[in-house]
Amino acid sequence: MTAPETEPPATGRTTAPDARLVLTLGATILSGSALFMQLSGTAAGTAAFYRCLLALPVLLPLALLERRRLGGRGFRWQALDLLAGFFLGLDLVLWGESIVNIGTGIATVLNNVQVLAAPLLALLITRERLSVGFLLATPVMLAGVALVGGVADSRAFGDAPAYGALLGAASGVAYGGYLFMLRLSGTRHGRHRFSPVCLASVSAAATALLLGGPWQGVELAVGWPALGWLAALALSSQVTGLLVVGSALPRVPSSVGSTLLLLQPVLAVLWGVLLLGESPTWWQLLGCALVVGTVWFVGRRARS
Repeated sequence: MTAPETEPPATGRTTAPDARLVLTLGATILSGSALFMQLSGTAAGTAAFYRCLLALPVLLPLALLERRRLGGRGFRWQALDLLAGFFLGLDLVLWGESIVNIGTGIATVLNNVQVLAAPLLALLITRERLSVGFLLATPVMLAGVALVGGVADSRAFGDAPAYGALLGAASGVAYGGYLFMLRLSGTRHGRHRFSPVCLASVSAAATALLLGGPWQGVELAVGWPALGWLAALALSSQVTGLLVVGSALPRVPSSVGSTLLLLQPVLAVLWGVLLLGESPTWWQLLGCALVVGTVWFVGRRARS
């Protein structure tokens, strides 16, 4: 298979921060997504649509300024951005529906099969090898995420566990597809930053509306304070979080990037304790320790 088309690298060299630290920051920002969704009190389809839509007033002017400064992106790269947005919108819709059927904890666990989906796509399409350390650590990571999600609690399962599990796993594959496309698009490293996220947000909003609307229902007239929480979700996760993650993913192996993003469910537990007064179980704390330990193990072996 031919290598992906790239545009000429930016001139000049600058000292960039360690990509692993940048990805950790991105995971920290993205970990607040579930919290803002919960505080908004809106349905999953509505939250997915507004998360992308409310990001556009910020992303669009930045993308236009970037286009004026750097020039436009080729059709192939814009198509790649739109495809990445489709995967993101599909992930959000499937994840929201899996929550309804199996509960937030287990749905979040299954969504994190992206830790395998993204590296496997990189292996199949761009022939990127998987390290032995990553393969050894993956079962431990998934076990830790499962404990964080409450799999040890029999009350964690919803009314339709089989159906919900299928949707949750599908959402994880879609999320892995988005991360792979985002990383592949990052071969334009050092140049366009805002345009890819802007186009992906447009595509994700359309996917959430067209797919999530008939399936879950999308409420177009959202009142206050729900709209404020959805705006916070858009500015934090869709704008800041994705820009930070997108800037670092191309600089680390796919397996390392996916592994570091597993910190999201662990940090979500922390936000629940600090902001919502939740009390995690000992099993969840053990899961957090397993995830953090294996993320450290995989991350320290990577060269940024």
